[in-house]
Order: sequence, then structure tokens, then C-alpha cells
Amino acid sequence: MRPALGTAVFFLVGPVLEAGVGPFLLTGWETGDGALDVGALRVLGGLLLAAGTVVVVHTSAGFARLGQGTPSPAAPPQRLVVTGAYRHVRHPMYVATAVVIAAQGLLLARPVLLVAAAVYLAAMALLATRLEEPRLLARFGAGYETYRRAVPGWLPRPLSRRSPGASRGPAAPPPGP
Repeated sequence: MRPALGTAVFFLVGPVLEAGVGPFLLTGWETGDGALDVGALRVLGGLLLAAGTVVVVHTSAGFARLGQGTPSPAAPPQRLVVTGAYRHVRHPMYVATAVVIAAQGLLLARPVLLVAAAVYLAAMALLATRLEEPRLLARFGAGYETYRRAVPGWLPRPLSRRSPGASRGPAAPPPGP
């Protein structure tokens, strides 16, 4: 129960602030006009918003259910999560949150949110490479290194380029220290 509660709090403090409050502060949820004010782009934005939201919720829940912890460094997972979206990309929560922000930019026809999504992704890439990945390597050792080599960080490889074993991802190592 504790991992589920911690993950819920992290979800509110992380993705909800980043992809909800942040875009609201930039736009007030008011629509724009101009090059992005095209029906097809708004439909694409709606589809991306739904897909990104599903991935953020699913990956957040996976930390509690599979990892027996939270995405927060204050209560990290006990097991390395390598299933679901994590089979395809090492940072699906960040990628999906950026997709949600960009989707809102398309839905609202507000280019500032496309820029915000790019800035968010750049900041998360810096955080992931400087802090998170070294911590994961220290915590999970060879299991994380194997996973890191098998799964791209930010852009999934095309399915046709994956080997059958790589599409499922490496097996989760035993609980860390």
C-alpha cells in the first residue's frame, strides 16, 4: 500500500504539475490561432494527449506494482522495472509527459507549448543522464547495464530492427540492496 500511495503523491507532484499546471500557466487554456490552428493538428493533439496520458499513468502504476517503490528517489523501487513501456524506451514517463505537453500545444494551437515540451525533455535528459542513470547503475549493477545496452533512452528503435529477445526487454534482476 505504501508504494501505491507514494506513487500517487509523486504523480501529483511530477506529471500533473509538469503537464497540467505548467501548460495552464503558459496558456491559461486559451486557444491560439495561426499555423497550428488546423483541424487535423487538433485531432492529432487529442490522440497524442490520450496516448501520452495512458503511458504516464501505466508507467507510474508500474513502479508501485512491479517495482515495489515509487519513481521518487526518496522511495525508489526495489526491483528494476523493464516491462511495459520500459521494454521500448528507458525513459517512457518523461517522453510521455513531453508528448502530453506537445499534444496540448496542438490542441490549443499554442506553439509555446511545443517549445515547453522540448525544454522539458532537454531538462529531463540532463537529469536522467547526470543523476538517475548513475544511481540506477549503482543500485542494480549488471542488471541495469544489460537493460541500458538493450533499450534506447529516448527514441524507441523501429520494431523491424529489434531482435525477438530485445522486444521483450531483459529479465528483471533480483531486488537491489
